[in-house]
Amino acid sequence: MSDTPIPPAAPPPLTVAASLVAVQGAVLLALAVLEVADLDADRRAMGLSTAGFFALYGVLLLVAGWGLWRRASWSRGPALITQLILLGLAWNIREHAVAAVAVVVVALIVLAGVLHPDSLDALMGEEPEKPEQ
Repeated sequence: MSDTPIPPAAPPPLTVAASLVAVQGAVLLALAVLEVADLDADRRAMGLSTAGFFALYGVLLLVAGWGLWRRASWSRGPALITQLILLGLAWNIREHAVAAVAVVVVALIVLAGVLHPDSLDALMGEEPEKPEQ
């Protein structure tokens, strides 16, 4: 048994955001694997560097998702900047409407979850106020 106190559970908006950030990380890891599987001898360096970038960013997002779930304040930065990047990406792929809308919806849900007042309190280490009975 450990005497380390278990932090209170993350509020629901933060839990949703953490889950989606982790899914984004898993998607990037899958893209890294697909990039390696599709390597071409003519573009080996580009393929490996792209796969490496996707893998490292995917791991970062998985760790950030875990950090959000554990209420670690450092994890807010990578999660927020990623969503802003994804909103720009969605604009660039707007001719593929379904994919663009999916990216926007997920990014906005994560932004709303991370920036929710209960989430901000949790990430700053404050306990939610309990209603008086």
